Amino acid sequence: MLGLFGTLGMGTRSLQAQQQGIETAGHNLANVNNPAYARQRVLLRTSNALPTPTGPVGTGAQVTQVQQIRDALLDQRITTESSVSGYWLAQQKTLQYAQAELGQGIDRQASGAEGTAATTGAQRGLAEGLQDLFNAFQSVATSPTSIAERQVLLQKAQSLANRFNVTDQRLGELRDLLNEELQDNVTAANELLGSIASLNDDILNVEVGGGAANDLRDLRQQKLETLAQLVKVDAVEDTSGNLNIAVGGTALVTGKTVNDTLQAYDPGAGGLLVRTVTGGTALTLTGGAMQGKIDARDGALADLRSSLNTAASQLITQVNALHSLGYSLTGSTGAAFFTGTTAATMAVNSALGANPALVQAAGVSGAVGDNQTALALAQLADTRLAALGNQTFQQDYAQAVAALGQSLASANEQVGDQEAVAAMMAQQRAAVSGVSLDEEMTDLVKFQKAFAASAKLIATVDDLLEAVVNMKR
Repeated sequence: MLGLFGTLGMGTRSLQAQQQGIETAGHNLANVNNPAYARQRVLLRTSNALPTPTGPVGTGAQVTQVQQIRDALLDQRITTESSVSGYWLAQQKTLQYAQAELGQGIDRQASGAEGTAATTGAQRGLAEGLQDLFNAFQSVATSPTSIAERQVLLQKAQSLANRFNVTDQRLGELRDLLNEELQDNVTAANELLGSIASLNDDILNVEVGGGAANDLRDLRQQKLETLAQLVKVDAVEDTSGNLNIAVGGTALVTGKTVNDTLQAYDPGAGGLLVRTVTGGTALTLTGGAMQGKIDARDGALADLRSSLNTAASQLITQVNALHSLGYSLTGSTGAAFFTGTTAATMAVNSALGANPALVQAAGVSGAVGDNQTALALAQLADTRLAALGNQTFQQDYAQAVAALGQSLASANEQVGDQEAVAAMMAQQRAAVSGVSLDEEMTDLVKFQKAFAASAKLIATVDDLLEAVVNMKR
């Protein structure tokens, strides 16, 4: 038999167990809206029985552990998909910026079968600027002696040059912005690596005595998933409970030690990449926002900027080659129509701007009304150039815009797919680790009733003890 004091101890253990259950249910309820929280439950076991002449006698129950309800495989999948989502979101954001900087509605971009001018409704982008330039050359060919038509031509040409200048500048600024964001991402990733190492130490200190650092594990998992959005990581939990982190095959965190950190560096081309600080190892990233920015910057964005520079260079070369052979109203010849060599430096010859009569529209010296050069310049609109892939200027530009549009459409599709995957896995996690108000309220009532019953047991034993004491009076 336990005796009165043994029964009193059993009641005390029961009170403690039920109190722990009430506290755990309350903790779950308090975190019902915390997305990083995994619900917890109290695990009870029968206390060690006491041997008696009539056989073992139970001594009640005790709490063995406050268990965290998590699915390790699901957590791993979510971490992996976080890297994929981060990659495509970064791509989508970058390409959307590029579309805005281009000043052309990609989804409305169209070109005719024979390379007619792309139209975008009320928008005024490079496509419209190219068409305006060649129309202005045609107008000068129609009225070769008109100063007004020449002034309009120069205005349209300068407007187109300005558009090339601004577009190239904006795309360059976007490249710089991506480099800055990459540096910010690296800084954030290093902070998360340090936080995970620190949490490894805190968790080990708590659990070395047999406890469960559930809340710290929740926080560590949240940090890991945030890190995975920035860069694809390989995370492995060892037997001690430490979460060891590697990026690109290089171990960065082992236990409480940060072995190395990340660094953005310029390999020489102006586009930042990522390497380790101490080891100096250039990392091959395969996911996360960092790689998404790098791929968008060095892929679709670089291709677009290169295409625009090629188009601007060819336009300058072709127009100048024809214009320099013509003759102005004053009889002068040999002047370039455009100055500069790239989209960034393109401009109209200032001498022509100061005196429109110097525009060399005639093909014959002394023939003021001749329009051969102006007509040849107007016909450039339909000329296919080998440097542009045997396409006209407008076809080449339409193709560049379409390529950007296809990249953006692909990113949009991938982001949509990832959102669906993320929603599905969030539902799966909620089913496993989410807090149910109904379930917790039921547990709360259950533990409350058990606590009250245990208190009644103690009160009863107390009355019996008092009766025993009074027997000696």
